[in-house]
Amino acid sequence: MRRALKITSLFAAAGFVLTACSPAVPEAETKTLKVVYQKTDSFTALDTLFQAAKQEFEAANQGVTVALEPIQANDDDYGTKLALALRSPSTAPDVFYEDTFKVRSDVDAGYLLKLDSHLEGWKDWDTFDDGAKAAGLGDDGGTYAVPLGTDTRGIWYNKKVLTAAGVSVPWEPRTWQDILDTARKIKASDATVVPFNMYAGKATGEGTVMQSFYELLYGTGSELYDPDAKKWVVGSKGFTDSLTFLKTLYDEKLAVSPAEALDANVWKKVFGEWLPQGKMGATVEGSYTPSFWQKGGSYEWAEYGRDMGVTAFPTQNGQAPGGVSMSGGWTLAAGAETKNPDLAFEFLATALNQKNSLAFNIATSQIAVRKDVAADAGYQAANPFVKDVSELVAVTHYRPATADYPRISAAVQEATEAVITGSKSPEQAAADYDTAVKGIVGEAKTVAK
Repeated sequence: MRRALKITSLFAAAGFVLTACSPAVPEAETKTLKVVYQKTDSFTALDTLFQAAKQEFEAANQGVTVALEPIQANDDDYGTKLALALRSPSTAPDVFYEDTFKVRSDVDAGYLLKLDSHLEGWKDWDTFDDGAKAAGLGDDGGTYAVPLGTDTRGIWYNKKVLTAAGVSVPWEPRTWQDILDTARKIKASDATVVPFNMYAGKATGEGTVMQSFYELLYGTGSELYDPDAKKWVVGSKGFTDSLTFLKTLYDEKLAVSPAEALDANVWKKVFGEWLPQGKMGATVEGSYTPSFWQKGGSYEWAEYGRDMGVTAFPTQNGQAPGGVSMSGGWTLAAGAETKNPDLAFEFLATALNQKNSLAFNIATSQIAVRKDVAADAGYQAANPFVKDVSELVAVTHYRPATADYPRISAAVQEATEAVITGSKSPEQAAADYDTAVKGIVGEAKTVAK
């Protein structure tokens, strides 16, 4: 769930002056680049980024028009609408916003332009973190997308709610049992408060797996995919244990109600109502969380730096490395069907230069992937939790970068929904997940462990 805030373009006035002073270009020589990206009421930072990049780019490229075409949709619906546009050369964009977990499947589908030859001449590429660069790789080792930023996940907790329940802060749970014990104390202290939120079900899409299930799974010592064997893991006790934890959380009414969990907009209540109003003890969420509450955010909350804390999600029994995080992120890519590949890459590079990247990373509370942005004093002082969430990189995991992953993720989401609604036991849901995986990738590409 990508959510951010409005930031004011510093470049608009200058851009209009420059374009107004540019000499007229014959109509036959004009070119248009179509740029597609996501925009919602609570996520306007990309629109601000691209408006600034459009002004810079058009001023430097006479006769070229950048047509910005935002898609008003949540993450899943955006992905669906983008996929439809990419299927036809007549509707495919020249540059677009691409989730990291879709890169390899879209490369396989032939939708993304290989960028290697362009990157060789782009001096800024050396400033990008090597780990972050891997997000844009295809199976052939080529680079097809450039990262905007990355993130981590942790437990965000309301200090006032925990203190009222007799829980000491700073809170640092060491095991899953510590989480349940604290949630039960909060419920006993105030029945009107949601003790501990973890997303579940298909409605919240990747939020369900990235901000919930994977923290559990990877904390058991199990994994979704064996990268050495290049096979998907089935028959995992850790998978069943993770579903059992979610069942306990929901059965004991320590989380939101199943009906609320199956609302795609439940996160709006988490950020906009329950945490600021002291009606929720804690939630598992991303490093971008402060972007909602800081000045200019969708749910401004002046006291968030004082009232909130963040800590690592613990491993199941406190085993090494002690904490678990998940990282993802989004990229910019160029369409394989673009008639102007050099211009498309130049626009992409403009959007991700140091100035624009800095503004975007601050606005969205992203973990910077450019070293010069990460070292910037303004970035480091952007919110009180930059250091804490950046340290979670040491215990983070990434989704399998395979073309099969999106369908596997959907199967995981289905398993969590079946458990929290009571339609299946954790054992039944895990067995059905195993069957689904074998149907998606073939039994030969699975391993029981």
